[in-house]
Amino acid sequence: MAFEICVKAAVGAPNVLGDCPFSQRALLTLEEKKLSYKTNLINLSSKPDWFLALNPAGKVPLLKFDEKWVPDSDVIVVLLEEKYPEPSLTYPPELASVGADIYSKFSTFLKSKDENDGTEQALLDELYALEEHLKNNGPYVNGKKISAVDLSLAPKLYHLKVALGHFKKWYVPESLTHVHNYMESLFARESFQKTKTPKEEYLIAGWEPKVNP
Repeated sequence: MAFEICVKAAVGAPNVLGDCPFSQRALLTLEEKKLSYKTNLINLSSKPDWFLALNPAGKVPLLKFDEKWVPDSDVIVVLLEEKYPEPSLTYPPELASVGADIYSKFSTFLKSKDENDGTEQALLDELYALEEHLKNNGPYVNGKKISAVDLSLAPKLYHLKVALGHFKKWYVPESLTHVHNYMESLFARESFQKTKTPKEEYLIAGWEPKVNP
């Protein structure tokens, strides 16, 4: 059975896969579970009527599942895990919080114009906590096996790396060796390479209006 999924198109390139980390999370789950799917690219600045008719909130990703259209990457990955339990991407519930605040802290720091507002330190605190967890439990969040937590974190860490490098010339400290190894391992996976936006410029273009409104 082939799935159908609506995901973000690249800013300025409506026929190219975009940079939405939540869309990529859903695509990564489909890829890791070796499920076939058809992709519909949605231009979020000019959403087609048929898409809004299916999904009035207008958000991506949106997955056709058992003839129903399901929004929200959280819901999508749970449904896929329940229906296709192999290979398993499950993890103990207490690991759900690992890295959970990195994306919001990164986004706040990225948009910040004040070097002394504490946003950089808030992000560093989250990255140091991830380093500590991976050092004791790695290489992945749930040990040796990749899980849904990693598939949620991978696109967000990619945004962090590319956007902060471009807009702030800021990079994850070299001392965080486990975080660096973790990111390299995730970004090198075939599933990640197939589901990321093909050029970093598209990700940068997606952030540009938020960083420089």
